Amino acid sequence: MINALLRYGFFIALSVLASADAAAQLAHQRQLPAQGKRAELGAPLPLPMVQAGKDVLRMAPGGVIYDASNRAILHAALPPSAAVLYTTDANGDVQRLYVLTPTEQAMLDARGVR
Repeated sequence: MINALLRYGFFIALSVLASADAAAQLAHQRQLPAQGKRAELGAPLPLPMVQAGKDVLRMAPGGVIYDASNRAILHAALPPSAAVLYTTDANGDVQRLYVLTPTEQAMLDARGVR
């Protein structure tokens, strides 16, 4: 009887941990801006310039670059040829730049965002 209770308790604890892990993964999905534009990074350029696709753009003062783990990174840490999503301000400068994960790329492809 005690063995059965211990096994039952173990499976309940295991299922709680598994569901907590799944919830944590869902919580870490970041919300990408709907008005963002997709591109692939080109050759590295000196700060404040960035090449997105065929366009050479300027980072806005205070512009933020996020890596695939959603951490703010420096311009020099941009991975070459990475798929990105970026937003621009009223001047056309890059305000936010997100390095995309393969999952995010697939999600944007499914939504038809180019």
